[in-house]
Amino acid sequence: MPHHAETKLLPYTPEQMFDLVADVGRYQEFLPWVVATRIRQRDERSILADLIVGFGPLRETFTSRVALDRPRTIDVDYVEGPLRQLHNSWRFKPDGNGACLVDFCVDFTFRSRTFEAIAGRMFGEAVRKMVAAFETRAAKLYGAGVSGSNSSSAQSAA
Repeated sequence: MPHHAETKLLPYTPEQMFDLVADVGRYQEFLPWVVATRIRQRDERSILADLIVGFGPLRETFTSRVALDRPRTIDVDYVEGPLRQLHNSWRFKPDGNGACLVDFCVDFTFRSRTFEAIAGRMFGEAVRKMVAAFETRAAKLYGAGVSGSNSSSAQSAA
Protein backbone atom coordinates (compact mmCIF):
# COMPACT_ATOMS: atom_id res chain seq x y z
CA MET A 1 0.00 0.00 0.00
CA PRO A 2 1.58 3.32 -1.03
CA HIS A 3 1.97 5.73 1.89
CA HIS A 4 3.13 9.32 2.08
CA ALA A 5 3.40 11.55 5.16
CA GLU A 6 4.64 15.11 5.22
CA THR A 7 4.85 17.89 7.79
CA LYS A 8 5.38 21.50 6.78
CA LEU A 9 5.51 24.81 8.55
CA LEU A 10 3.66 27.27 6.33
CA PRO A 11 3.28 31.03 6.78
CA TYR A 12 -0.53 30.95 6.96
CA THR A 13 -3.07 30.47 9.74
CA PRO A 14 -4.74 27.11 10.38
CA GLU A 15 -8.03 28.72 9.31
CA GLN A 16 -6.56 29.79 5.97
CA MET A 17 -5.07 26.37 5.25
CA PHE A 18 -8.22 24.58 6.39
CA ASP A 19 -10.39 26.75 4.10
CA LEU A 20 -8.09 26.15 1.14
CA VAL A 21 -8.07 22.35 1.55
CA ALA A 22 -11.83 22.21 2.31
CA ASP A 23 -12.64 24.09 -0.92
CA VAL A 24 -12.96 20.84 -2.88
CA GLY A 25 -15.14 22.47 -5.55
CA ARG A 26 -12.15 24.52 -6.77
CA TYR A 27 -9.58 21.70 -6.97
CA GLN A 28 -9.74 21.59 -10.77
CA GLU A 29 -8.43 25.18 -10.78
CA PHE A 30 -5.06 24.27 -9.27
CA LEU A 31 -4.49 20.56 -8.63
CA PRO A 32 -2.65 18.60 -11.31
CA TRP A 33 -4.71 15.89 -12.99
CA VAL A 34 -8.03 17.01 -11.44
CA VAL A 35 -10.16 17.91 -14.46
CA ALA A 36 -13.51 18.38 -12.69
CA THR A 37 -15.22 18.21 -9.31
CA ARG A 38 -18.82 17.59 -8.37
CA ILE A 39 -20.10 18.27 -4.86
CA ARG A 40 -22.95 15.83 -4.13
CA GLN A 41 -23.63 16.99 -0.57
CA ARG A 42 -22.11 19.58 1.69
CA ASP A 43 -22.75 20.84 5.20
CA GLU A 44 -20.65 22.37 7.94
CA ARG A 45 -19.13 19.03 9.01
CA SER A 46 -18.85 16.99 5.79
CA ILE A 47 -18.66 16.89 2.01
CA LEU A 48 -19.51 14.07 -0.37
CA ALA A 49 -17.67 14.80 -3.61
CA ASP A 50 -16.59 13.31 -6.92
CA LEU A 51 -13.16 14.15 -8.32
CA ILE A 52 -12.63 13.39 -11.99
CA VAL A 53 -8.95 12.76 -12.53
CA GLY A 54 -7.42 12.68 -16.00
CA PHE A 55 -4.15 11.40 -17.38
CA GLY A 56 -4.12 12.06 -21.12
CA PRO A 57 -7.19 10.34 -22.59
CA LEU A 58 -7.88 8.35 -19.39
CA ARG A 59 -10.53 9.61 -16.95
CA GLU A 60 -11.48 8.12 -13.58
CA THR A 61 -14.03 9.30 -11.04
CA PHE A 62 -13.27 9.00 -7.32
CA THR A 63 -16.02 9.58 -4.79
CA SER A 64 -14.91 10.55 -1.29
CA ARG A 65 -16.45 11.57 1.99
CA VAL A 66 -14.65 14.50 3.59
CA ALA A 67 -15.02 15.04 7.35
CA LEU A 68 -14.43 18.65 8.43
CA ASP A 69 -13.46 19.88 11.90
CA ARG A 70 -12.62 23.56 11.31
CA PRO A 71 -9.86 24.65 11.71
CA ARG A 72 -8.12 21.54 13.05
CA THR A 73 -8.64 18.53 10.79
CA ILE A 74 -9.84 17.25 7.45
CA ASP A 75 -10.16 13.50 6.89
CA VAL A 76 -10.90 12.06 3.47
CA ASP A 77 -12.21 8.52 3.03
CA TYR A 78 -12.83 6.71 -0.23
CA VAL A 79 -16.40 5.76 -1.12
CA GLU A 80 -16.21 4.41 -4.68
CA GLY A 81 -14.11 4.38 -7.83
CA PRO A 82 -11.10 2.49 -9.21
CA LEU A 83 -9.30 2.01 -5.87
CA ARG A 84 -9.76 -0.55 -3.13
CA GLN A 85 -9.04 1.93 -0.34
CA LEU A 86 -7.97 5.55 0.14
CA HIS A 87 -7.55 7.66 3.26
CA ASN A 88 -5.87 10.98 3.66
CA SER A 89 -5.74 13.36 6.55
CA TRP A 90 -4.78 16.96 7.10
CA ARG A 91 -3.93 18.39 10.52
CA PHE A 92 -3.51 22.14 11.02
CA LYS A 93 -1.78 23.40 14.16
CA PRO A 94 -0.87 27.00 15.01
CA ASP A 95 2.83 27.47 15.70
CA GLY A 96 2.30 30.42 18.09
CA ASN A 97 3.75 32.95 15.65
CA GLY A 98 0.84 33.22 13.21
CA ALA A 99 2.01 30.35 11.01
CA CYS A 100 0.65 26.83 10.70
CA LEU A 101 2.16 23.38 11.04
CA VAL A 102 0.47 21.19 8.42
CA ASP A 103 0.57 17.39 8.78
CA PHE A 104 -0.53 15.54 5.66
CA CYS A 105 -0.80 11.78 5.22
CA VAL A 106 -2.22 9.62 2.43
CA ASP A 107 -2.58 5.84 2.10
CA PHE A 108 -4.27 3.97 -0.70
CA THR A 109 -4.59 0.57 -2.32
CA PHE A 110 -5.45 -0.17 -5.94
CA ARG A 111 -7.78 -3.02 -6.84
CA SER A 112 -5.07 -4.43 -9.13
CA ARG A 113 -1.72 -5.36 -7.56
CA THR A 114 -0.04 -4.95 -10.95
CA PHE A 115 -1.40 -1.42 -11.38
CA GLU A 116 -0.44 -0.61 -7.79
CA ALA A 117 3.15 -1.71 -8.44
CA ILE A 118 3.33 0.49 -11.57
CA ALA A 119 1.62 3.50 -9.97
CA GLY A 120 3.63 3.07 -6.76
CA ARG A 121 6.79 4.03 -8.64
CA MET A 122 5.25 7.40 -9.57
CA PHE A 123 3.28 7.89 -6.37
CA GLY A 124 5.83 9.90 -4.38
CA GLU A 125 6.43 12.42 -7.16
CA ALA A 126 2.71 12.77 -7.86
CA VAL A 127 1.93 13.48 -4.19
CA ARG A 128 4.78 16.00 -3.97
CA LYS A 129 3.35 17.84 -7.01
CA MET A 130 -0.09 17.92 -5.43
CA VAL A 131 1.21 19.20 -2.06
CA ALA A 132 3.21 21.86 -3.90
CA ALA A 133 0.02 22.87 -5.74
CA PHE A 134 -1.69 23.53 -2.39
CA GLU A 135 1.28 25.66 -1.28
CA THR A 136 1.22 27.63 -4.54
CA ARG A 137 -2.53 28.14 -4.19
CA ALA A 138 -2.07 29.42 -0.61
CA ALA A 139 0.51 31.96 -1.81
CA LYS A 140 -1.83 33.10 -4.58
CA LEU A 141 -4.82 33.45 -2.24
CA TYR A 142 -3.10 34.77 0.89
CA GLY A 143 0.14 36.35 -0.29
CA ALA A 144 3.51 35.73 1.32
CA GLY A 145 1.99 35.07 4.73
CA VAL A 146 3.81 35.55 8.01
CA SER A 147 7.28 36.96 7.37
CA GLY A 148 10.22 34.95 8.58
CA SER A 149 8.39 31.60 8.57
CA ASN A 150 10.28 28.61 7.22
CA SER A 151 8.94 25.68 5.29
CA SER A 152 10.25 22.31 6.37
CA SER A 153 9.16 18.80 5.55
CA ALA A 154 9.61 15.17 6.42
CA GLN A 155 8.20 12.50 4.17
CA SER A 156 8.11 8.82 3.43
CA ALA A 157 6.76 6.74 0.58
CA ALA A 158 6.42 3.01 0.35
